[in-house]
Amino acid sequence: MTKKTTSHNKIVSGAEAVRQIKTGDTIATGGFAGTGFPEEIAIDLKEYFLATRQPRHLTLVYAAGQGDFAKKGLNHLGQEGLLKRVIGGHWGAIPEIGKLATENKIEAYNLPQGVISHMYRDIAAHKPRTITSVGIGTFVDPDNGGGKLNEVTTDDLVEQIIFDEKRYLAYKTFPINVAIVRGTTADTEGSVTMEKEALILENLAMAMAAKNSGGIVIVQVERIAQAGTLNPRDVKIPGILVDYVVVSKPENHWQTFAEPYNPALCSKVKVPTDTILPMGLDVRKITARRALKELNPGFVVNLGIGFPEAVSIVANEEDMIDQFILTAEPGAIGGIPSGGLSFGTTTNAQSIIDQPAQFDFYDGGGLDIAILGLAQADEKGNLNVSKFGSKIAGVGGFINISQNAKKVVFVGTFTASGLEVEIINGQVRILQEGKIKKFIKAVEQVTFSGPFAVQVKQPVLFVTERCVFELTPEGLMLIEVAPGIDIEKNILANMDFMPLIAPTVKEMDTSIFQNGPMYEKI
Repeated sequence: MTKKTTSHNKIVSGAEAVRQIKTGDTIATGGFAGTGFPEEIAIDLKEYFLATRQPRHLTLVYAAGQGDFAKKGLNHLGQEGLLKRVIGGHWGAIPEIGKLATENKIEAYNLPQGVISHMYRDIAAHKPRTITSVGIGTFVDPDNGGGKLNEVTTDDLVEQIIFDEKRYLAYKTFPINVAIVRGTTADTEGSVTMEKEALILENLAMAMAAKNSGGIVIVQVERIAQAGTLNPRDVKIPGILVDYVVVSKPENHWQTFAEPYNPALCSKVKVPTDTILPMGLDVRKITARRALKELNPGFVVNLGIGFPEAVSIVANEEDMIDQFILTAEPGAIGGIPSGGLSFGTTTNAQSIIDQPAQFDFYDGGGLDIAILGLAQADEKGNLNVSKFGSKIAGVGGFINISQNAKKVVFVGTFTASGLEVEIINGQVRILQEGKIKKFIKAVEQVTFSGPFAVQVKQPVLFVTERCVFELTPEGLMLIEVAPGIDIEKNILANMDFMPLIAPTVKEMDTSIFQNGPMYEKI
């Protein structure tokens, strides 16, 4: 019997690894916002392309946005000629690639983050479609464009399908030629652990998708161990799936784009929550406080990026953080979610699972409530957070989360661009109105479908610094007004449509607008 041996040394330079990528390949990259992205390999691929003009016309696939809203992450791949097609979940963090899309220099699709993370598993299993209700009624629905972002994007990647007289969307799967992911330690046979990574993400599913497509897997790591010395329970990507391992320079292997290493983010230490500074009394805090009042003890919660992040800070201030289970879509359960370029990570997490499994939980209705950002809403209760003029923000996990949570609360300011608000003696005063109205006749792109929410009887609130709307079968209804706010002058005059007005419009809880805690300490 002949002993099987590895056909090549798996430990290579980044320059050697990227030379395995061929013109026309479909590549998939791992990462979430500023976390877990294989920065070293992306830099090497960019430099190889600029030096040789090879490879060309790649199809890039990614689930979560991977960038710093400037030059890092997938922004390295924003080189004209390198990419032909991009299929991604979130675009806001990668303006260099977004520019190629808006200029019609690449084919561009925006599909739900959770759907793409599940597609990797379906590709690995050679399933022809990923079938789900996620996206119905939104811009990724084939009736509304199928997630296409520009004029040169013509192929249909999303279809309709009927089972048991119920409509679903079928997302086409395709082979992955190259998966590029990241871990902490690899042994010489390619087994990879993630002990210093803040998230596990969909790295295993991506590796399996590439391997079962006849492709290759490239992994960026921090260090190398001798074969057989890694604890098998710690191995997140087995060596049978890995072709090339690249040891990164330290500066290209930060834990997140915000910090080199924080042991609290990978559960090496648990930090005292009183180290988290309280917020000042501003519009962000009062919207977070109002949203917090929708949470009941024991609720499983998802908080979106931006204004919703403040809910965890306020809950911590009120000594209520342990009453709820806060989660983040890349896989964190429990603890206090991070913000900024560490968004998606968590301090003091109870557990970290992989991203596809988290979206299994979300898609099946596991969330009691989701608190998400409010960018643009219309009279039907539709919401747009994904596209504004030529700016492609992208949907991320928004559709999966908002469509399937048992209740949704959208939070944000009432107007945008220049809004100045003062909170004095429990009263809200609008010093300067924002130049941009958020409540308009029809949103530019439907990221959340109000009619679909009404159809499935999902409770929906829209919370701002001056008022609260509730979604009804007839449209948005004004149900609460902040103290100091005039309905005609401060609300109706700054909307492009006339909302329904409740028979009795309540005053928002005055404790929201006071300094000090909302609730008495017991």
